[in-house]
Amino acid sequence: MGGVPQGSRDGGNPLRQLSLDQLRRRTSHKWREYPDDVLPLFVAEMDVPLAEPVTRAITEAVALGDTGYVAGGAYPRALAEFARTRWGWDGLAVDRTALMPDVMHGVVEAVRLVTGPGDAVVVNCPVYPPFYTFVAHAGRRILEAPLGADLRLDLDRLRDVFRQARVGGRAAAYLLCSPHNPTGTLHTADELAAVAELAGRYGVRVVADEIHAPVVARDARFVPYLSVPGTEDGLSLMSASKGWNLAALRGALALAGPAAAADLARVPFEVSESTSHLGVIAQTAAYRDGGRWLDALLSGLDDNRRLLAELLAEHLPAIRYRPGQATYLAWLDCRALGLGDDPAAVFLDRGRVALNPGPTFGTGGAGHVRLNLATAPEIITEAVRRMAAAVT
Repeated sequence: MGGVPQGSRDGGNPLRQLSLDQLRRRTSHKWREYPDDVLPLFVAEMDVPLAEPVTRAITEAVALGDTGYVAGGAYPRALAEFARTRWGWDGLAVDRTALMPDVMHGVVEAVRLVTGPGDAVVVNCPVYPPFYTFVAHAGRRILEAPLGADLRLDLDRLRDVFRQARVGGRAAAYLLCSPHNPTGTLHTADELAAVAELAGRYGVRVVADEIHAPVVARDARFVPYLSVPGTEDGLSLMSASKGWNLAALRGALALAGPAAAADLARVPFEVSESTSHLGVIAQTAAYRDGGRWLDALLSGLDDNRRLLAELLAEHLPAIRYRPGQATYLAWLDCRALGLGDDPAAVFLDRGRVALNPGPTFGTGGAGHVRLNLATAPEIITEAVRRMAAAVT
């Protein structure tokens, strides 16, 4: 296939180190969901080799037979140091953390801690589809507070939905996606402080999914929710999974503000014990020793955001794209193409490019697609060429 990477040509950029043939040997969801003639740019997996410190840590553990039950003390310490050096936050209290099998299981546990069956959980749509399915499976009901036209938090709308969520004095939670998936929006300190003020005023408990926190543009900085004023009763979920492509090496951390420590202490023993020991080893190594690899990745993603904007402007100018400051995901507004609510179906059928369908992200998703930028620039170029051909 012309125009796609044939091998490692850029030792510094992890996104350019694997050929398409190598990638197709993978057995993960991304590379097994569709036939080989489809370019998969949907699920949030990255086309990268593992960072060397992670590979070394896992290999050494396996060589030692270190495959027993989990011990998580090094993990929160590594994350605390990462937070201090990367985000300037020295307030991550190791004694207010708990191991979780992964972030979404942690989200469900956090929601269960602060709400009861039938209570409302507020989300900012369009948003990561499992927010809907996992919350529903936990027996809670979703209330949507759509993002504004600028794809940022609409605080007036959020206030109104908080009021609605608390009708009758019922408990309520706000599931904050930070950075936001699928738009790549990086919330500011002022926005997060305003969220905390509203949550405190209306008695809504905030649970922040911060899994994409390491993946920010090189000229930007992530602000942890628990680092802003008024978040003492907040809960957060973090993981190295997205930053270092560790979905198969599961392990997350729940973090609690000072007033939420008692809530976190009620996490069932079996939940933390279900976390993978090898996953914790990998996550710890990523946070502790994977900084140089992450920096190279972030530079590559900055280049890919610029490349996608240029390619769309040239070949598909009707698609609206606001490059985000975070995540490796691109939210494309395809409504002007007249492809209906689900343009992803057209791009798959006619162009053999697999993207995430916008309608699965809730209100505001119709006519949109989500594209995964964490691949070689040649693959992005070929994908846009195919998408353009699909609508001509």
